[in-house]
This record gives sequence, C-alpha cells and structure tokens, in this order.
Amino acid sequence: MSEAQPEESPYEEPLTGGNVADAVVRVGTTVRKPITPATAAVEAVLTHLHQVGFSAAPRTLGRDDQGRHVLECIPGALADTLPAFTAQELRRLGALIRELHDVMATFTPPADAQWTVAIPDPTGGQLICHHDLAPWNLVIDGDRWTFIDWDGAGPGSPLWDLGYAAHGFVPLVPGGVPAADAPRLRALADGYDLDDDLRREFPAMIAAHTRGMFDLLTCGARTGVQPWSRLHAEGHADHWGPAADYIETHHATWLAALARDKR
Repeated sequence: MSEAQPEESPYEEPLTGGNVADAVVRVGTTVRKPITPATAAVEAVLTHLHQVGFSAAPRTLGRDDQGRHVLECIPGALADTLPAFTAQELRRLGALIRELHDVMATFTPPADAQWTVAIPDPTGGQLICHHDLAPWNLVIDGDRWTFIDWDGAGPGSPLWDLGYAAHGFVPLVPGGVPAADAPRLRALADGYDLDDDLRREFPAMIAAHTRGMFDLLTCGARTGVQPWSRLHAEGHADHWGPAADYIETHHATWLAALARDKR
C-alpha cells in the first residue's frame, strides 16, 4: 500500500453510471477499481496532485488484497444530476481547470508510464491531462468540487482538455441556442484566463475533440472494440455527431464571444 487505508466495512457496493470502468465497487470510505496497464501512472498523477495541495482529485490509497486500485470515495452529487452551471460557476470551473494544468506542469511521469488516452490530442501536447473533464466526472459536495475517474489521463494539451470540458459544461449540444451558449463559453474561458491566441484556437479545438468522440464511437462500431462498440449501440454517437455539427456551424459566433474586447 502507498499509505494506510481507512478502516472499512467488508461490504462491496457495485457502482453504476460509468460508461467505461468495469467492476467498480465502493467499500466503506473507498472505491476499488480493477488494475489496468495505466494504473501505476494514474497513481503517480494522483500522488503528485495530493502532494502539491490540489484538492479537486481523490487520494490514491494503494492496492487491496485483490490487487485492485484503492481510492478515496468522494461524497456528493455528480454535476450532471444538478442544474446547469451559472456563469459564475463556469468561471470557477475554468479557474479550477487552469489550476489543474498549472500544477501538472510540475509533474514528471514515471519513465515506464503507460497511458490509456481514448482520443489523442492531434497537436501532440505533452502535459498530462485528465481527458474526461465532464459533468459526469465532477462530484460536488457543498463547496468542494472533485474530478473523479482519472483512468484516461495522459499526454495532451491544455486546450484539448479544456475543449472537452466546454462541450459538457456550457454545454454545446444539438439544439443549442448560440446567443445563450456563447456568453457561457466566454465565462469558462475567462475563468481559465485563456490568452488571446488560444481564444482564437479554442472553438476549432472544441469541435475537433467533439468530432473525435463521434469518430471513436463509429470506429468502435465497425471494429467491435469495447466499450466504444457498446456505447455506439446504445446511441451515444447520435449525440456526438450532431454536437460537433452544431459547434462547427457556429464557429464565428464562438470567436466573436471569446474576443477580449467583447464584453
């Protein structure tokens, strides 16, 4: 074990709601996950975040006697079960993601690190990012916000990571209203303190990451690779394709809203 684990009940409660993780259970005040090739690298990420005082990630607590990854169980409600974020909350979210990226800039991955990144960043970014910053992975408990499910962490760019968050939290979805969504996107970017050059790149990156999810699902349907084949069969591609269309169609609106002189 990497550190002492809290005293727990032997009862295992299966946890549902995730699309990818398999056989995840709660035991007392901990969560247990099966080991993957990326687990050791993810443990290193979470250890680093704890050491630098980043509070919006669960602590990693080592392995149990079945070899499973043990993590702190975070109490609270998932953001996707709560009302949509206000502009003020979107600014807080942007600032939180910026803090995450800043502290990860001081992280040196293990030499033998393996990562399981579902959609690699096309720009070849090397910052270790979460890659699934979404309402279904943000637990809110009073004033504490915690991002869970770090299994897909790996190399990427800050803008690639932030672009995925924009899709889920603004949100930028089929049937959206550009006039309403644009200032919400601006609030997220302002909270992150995105610079002028990155603001100009941001809408295209959001679209590319959203389109990448659609492509991943359709490829999974062709090849049978799981869990993407199953998720495609469940209809997830029917969201991601039209969402990418919506984001691409209103590219100019997002650019205008993000410009710093547009208040």
